[in-house]
Amino acid sequence: MNLKGRNFLTLKDFTPDEILYLLDLAADLKAKKKAGTLLTDMHAGKNIALIFEKTSTRTRCSFEVAAHDLGIQTTYLAEGSQMGKKESIADTARVLGRMYEGIEYRGFGQEIVEELAKYAGVPVWNGLTNEYHPTQMLADMLTVREHCGKLKGVKLVYFGDARYNIGNSLAVVCSKLGLNFTACGPKAYMPNAALLAECEAWCKESGGSITLTESIEEAAKDADVLYTDVWVSMGEPDEVWAERIHDLEPYRVTMDVLKKAKKSAIFMHDLPSFHDMKTKIGKEIGEKFGIKEMEVSDEVFECDQSVVFDEAENRMHTIKAVIAATL
Repeated sequence: MNLKGRNFLTLKDFTPDEILYLLDLAADLKAKKKAGTLLTDMHAGKNIALIFEKTSTRTRCSFEVAAHDLGIQTTYLAEGSQMGKKESIADTARVLGRMYEGIEYRGFGQEIVEELAKYAGVPVWNGLTNEYHPTQMLADMLTVREHCGKLKGVKLVYFGDARYNIGNSLAVVCSKLGLNFTACGPKAYMPNAALLAECEAWCKESGGSITLTESIEEAAKDADVLYTDVWVSMGEPDEVWAERIHDLEPYRVTMDVLKKAKKSAIFMHDLPSFHDMKTKIGKEIGEKFGIKEMEVSDEVFECDQSVVFDEAENRMHTIKAVIAATL
């Protein structure tokens, strides 16, 4: 399959076969890395730019290590970039496209990464926007396949706020690949109707399904995967914490919730997670609102069924596959 020159902005743009190809390539590249096979000749001499308007641990490290493993040099652009300040997005894209073979963007609106792709003339990869997080989805699906042995027919349940990048992207990838996706949370926290309509159409082709529910019991019953995310996304004001805690605390993934799922169920989280008070924000919010855990209990996060660090590692292997395939 030839994906050379393709942008990677959202999995809405990719067929199920193309997504599965990237997962297979990631699994192959992962096996090669574990075996100590060097691949630095694959794209030796190439350069990519990494634009980060939002902070990052996994995405930045994954892109840098993946690029290094493929023989590619990286340039990290954060506060030092003039994009959107003294230089337009379109002009920035045209400048970087003359100097680099690929551009990664992690930041705010999806329209920004779309505009970069329109003008760059080289592959542009979405490292996270407010609306979509496609590199995370590849890592998630690779992790599910490794632990569940399949994708089709797997019941994946997302607890919490499903309106933003993780909820949206899980709905898309599950619909495309034939998983049974359930979003469990308050009605006001569900993906928008237009996206759900697209997902329903993909489900008809893949055999997957979309379920929206406020019932924890209904959601967790027979679940293969329980998934959650932080209650307040990067870039949102601190003022929303009180509202989110009030609305979403009933949907915290606890051991009681995990026990309602299959005995073989796994727990997933895209990280970072507020499962304890060992972070600055976690401590501040905990002291202010009198809670010790947020979206997931520490007991679940640290239990044997938690695969969050397998998932985190797979960010690098799947990002490597995207870079390798599109360059």
